[in-house]
Amino acid sequence: MSLDDKPDNTAKPHDRLAEALASDMAAVDALIAERMASENAPRIPEVTAHLVGAGGKRLRPMLTVAAARLCGYEGSLHHNLAAAVEFIHTATLLHDDVVDESKQRRGRPTANLLWDNKSSVLVGDYLFARSFQLMTDTDNLRVLSILSNASAVITEGEVLQLSAAEDLNTTEDTYYKVVRGKTAALFSAATEAGAVLAGAPEDQIAALHDYGESLGIAFQVVDDLLDYLSDAETMGKNVGDDFRERKLTLPLIKALAKADADARAFWTRTIDKGDQREGDLEHAMELLHATGALEETRAAALEWADRGRERLKVLPESELRQMLDDLADYVVARLR
Repeated sequence: MSLDDKPDNTAKPHDRLAEALASDMAAVDALIAERMASENAPRIPEVTAHLVGAGGKRLRPMLTVAAARLCGYEGSLHHNLAAAVEFIHTATLLHDDVVDESKQRRGRPTANLLWDNKSSVLVGDYLFARSFQLMTDTDNLRVLSILSNASAVITEGEVLQLSAAEDLNTTEDTYYKVVRGKTAALFSAATEAGAVLAGAPEDQIAALHDYGESLGIAFQVVDDLLDYLSDAETMGKNVGDDFRERKLTLPLIKALAKADADARAFWTRTIDKGDQREGDLEHAMELLHATGALEETRAAALEWADRGRERLKVLPESELRQMLDDLADYVVARLR
C-alpha cells in the first residue's frame, strides 16, 4: 500500500502505519536478513533470527521510515537507518536478557536460555557492529552522530539502572534518567535520524526528536505499569517480574513516597534485602492500589503520550502525521 491509498481506519494505529509503510518495511526486512548473515559463524543468524523473528512490531525502525517519509525523503537510505535501529534494539535485548537473567521474551524462551550467555553477548556485539556499517552507508555524519550517541546513552541508562534498581532511595528523576537512556534514546534517535536524512528544517527535526522521546518514555512507563496489571499472554513475561527482580520502577517509586512505617519495612525486606516470601506479590499489589501509585503511573504515561502528539503539530498536516499522532494513543491504549 502507498501513502496515497486510504488506510483501513478500523485497524489499530500501529497496523495502519505498518500497512502504509509496507513496501518500505519489506525492504528493511530484506536488508536485516542480508546483514545478519554470517558465513563464518552460523550461530549469529541463528540467535538473531530467534529474536528478530519472534513477532516484534518493528516499531523503532518503522518510526525512522515514517519520519523520513513525513519530511519528504524519496531515496532508499532510510532503509539502512531503519535496519541499523532494529539491530541496535535487538543487540540491547540480547544483552538485557543476560544481565536480567531473563528466561522469556515475547512469549518465547530467551536466546541466553536456548544457547548461552556468551553467545547472546557476542551476537549482540556483532549486531552493534553491523548497525554502524549500515549507518556509514548513508555517508551522513550527522546521522552517524545521532545513532552512535544513542548507542552510548542506551548503555549508560542500563548501567545507571543497575545501581538504581534495588535502591529504595531512587527518585522519579533518576527513574526518568534511566528510561530516557535505555528506552527513549533509541525512539528519539530513530525519528530524528529519519528527519535529518530527509534534510528537514531544524524545527521539524527537533519536533520529531521530541516526539520520539515522549513516545519512548510513554512506552516504558506503560510497560512498567502493565508488569503489575497484565498477564503473561499479553506481556510475554510473567506478571510481577519486576517485583521479583527487585526493580524500582515508577509504580514502586510512587508507592514508596507514600509508604508508612509498616509499608516501608515491607519494601525494605522484599526489595532492598531481597527476602521475598509467599504472598508478598499480592501484598505489594495491595499497597500499590492503596497508595494510588498505579493510577498515578497511568496518568504519567498518558501525559507523555500527549506531549508527543503536541510536538507533531510543528509538522505539516498529512495522513502520515495523523498516523504518528494515533500511534501515541496506541502506545497507551491498554491503559484507557
